[in-house]
Amino acid sequence: MAIIHVVQFQFKPTASPEVIKDTCTRMLNLRENCIHPTTQKPYIKASAGGKDNSIEGLQNGITHVFVVEFDNEADREYYVRTDPAHQAFVKSLDGVIEKAQVVDFTPGVF
Repeated sequence: MAIIHVVQFQFKPTASPEVIKDTCTRMLNLRENCIHPTTQKPYIKASAGGKDNSIEGLQNGITHVFVVEFDNEADREYYVRTDPAHQAFVKSLDGVIEKAQVVDFTPGVF
């Protein structure tokens, strides 16, 4: 069953527009850079992201959001805990991100 992984960022005030753009591009590039250990092929089913444009005013500092879809829990588990490309990306966020929030869900499961 598919897993939807939602990642939200608030960048530090000192992060330049260039650093923000680079970080967002690298986040989206994980779709191609994360390789399944068995198949040796990319395993992220879909990903999308962008800058917040909500008119509700409930962002609480969050400025950028990304949605990543995995085919199953095992792929999400590998991504979060082991994938070297994802681990390197997370490490690169030090000093750039003020706040990150992550929520995952299975569509239709309440």
